[in-house]
Amino acid sequence: MQTIPHFINGEHVSDAERFAPVYNPATGAQEKQVVLASTAQVEDAIAAAAGALPGWRATSLAKRTAIFFRVRQLIEERKGELAAILTSEHGKVLSDAEGEINRGLENIEFATGLSHMLKGERAEQVSSGVDVHSSRQPVGVVACITPFNFPAMVPLWMIGSALACGNTVLLKPSEKDPSSAVFIAELFAEAGLPSGVLNVVQGDKEAVDAILDSQEVKAISFVGSTPIAQSIYARAAERGKRVQALGGAKNHMVVLPDADLSMAADAAINAAYGSAGERCMAVSVVVAVGSIADELVEAIAERGRSLVIGAGTDATSQMGPLITREHRDKVAGYVAGAANEGATVVLDGREHAFDSDGFFIGVSLIDHVKPGMRVYDDEIFGPVLSVVRVDTYDEAVALTNANEFGNGVAIFTRDGGAARQFEFEIEAGMVGVNVPIPVPVGSFSFGGWKNSLFGDTHMYGPDSIRFYTRGKVVTTRWPDPAQSTIDLGFPQVD
Repeated sequence: MQTIPHFINGEHVSDAERFAPVYNPATGAQEKQVVLASTAQVEDAIAAAAGALPGWRATSLAKRTAIFFRVRQLIEERKGELAAILTSEHGKVLSDAEGEINRGLENIEFATGLSHMLKGERAEQVSSGVDVHSSRQPVGVVACITPFNFPAMVPLWMIGSALACGNTVLLKPSEKDPSSAVFIAELFAEAGLPSGVLNVVQGDKEAVDAILDSQEVKAISFVGSTPIAQSIYARAAERGKRVQALGGAKNHMVVLPDADLSMAADAAINAAYGSAGERCMAVSVVVAVGSIADELVEAIAERGRSLVIGAGTDATSQMGPLITREHRDKVAGYVAGAANEGATVVLDGREHAFDSDGFFIGVSLIDHVKPGMRVYDDEIFGPVLSVVRVDTYDEAVALTNANEFGNGVAIFTRDGGAARQFEFEIEAGMVGVNVPIPVPVGSFSFGGWKNSLFGDTHMYGPDSIRFYTRGKVVTTRWPDPAQSTIDLGFPQVD
């Protein structure tokens, strides 16, 4: 059985007292095992990153940029290999895996502009004979704790900016699909990244605890569920670390009566069931406004019935399995309980039969859902789409804004005035107008509001440069010794 190692100081490390199984979700079989780091091994990786920091920080921006260009080329050349790894461990279809890699590459491309992004400012003669300039400097050793649902994209989002800014990195991927992190680290090494600058530590809670408690780790980036994000934010901040912790979501898609029905139904299918709903930006609630509700529900149901669900390696598959058997059963439980709470189960994913022991479930569509029902209140993270019916635009906005999450939201309409008002009024970090999954391009930043984000900055793009650097301002005077005097008063500008 293949053992997935750590990657520490440029070397694979497979020594471990504990291991975790890694399954192929399409077959249900354990095909690999991953080492789980002890606290001592985490400390070794942190020490490697700390040791590499002075040299990497001193590396010229030109040399860093050249490495990023080479990394981009290598990932493009080996995209098929990386996509196959993602599919074998996560289960998503190959086209979705390649799409994930492409979105991750956007941040590598953004990082190639680091010489522009890290420019400071200068003002001369701010006072008599005094000049001032500013610079951005790395925070030090940073840790990136990434989720199972995007095992390539989210690491590339984090480590691209962190490394570009001159930090060294400790990457802790999900133990459910850990191979892609090692693959990416190997490509960075092949591109010329010095040993110790990027380290991958496989592990579970013991590894995370060691990272959070380490005095050498100065910043934490995290993506996961809201309870864990909140816990990591509090614990890291208490220890004086800079932290951004992205949590859960319950993304709403508001459909007004004037919307293009076919376009809205297609968008709902794509956004709700893509990657089996295991996306933090998945649409999990359609808010049908007024007279469009009946037709919209039928259009979504018609499309949902025809979806092809199967192994991600099958070119005909549109949706693959869920990540684990336990998660599949949990998702099924939400569907089972919906009718008892007063909702109408239009499509029941539990009724879909599969000739496989994989972690498959069909798509579910649940109508007449209301706040207070578990299927509405909880982040299900599976192929379950709820429909909430409201009478007016104002009710739709109030419903969406009352939700505890504020990650992403969308509106479908032909009315530009309504769209503009929605953009102004809605309380979410990412908004789509006739775009169901409004993940920003790499030159902007990704992040939600409310219980979807703990921290002051969003991820990748311009916000990531601010997060992974500290500002420094230098005030300079080259005085004439004859002008030197003793003056204990507060310095004045003259």
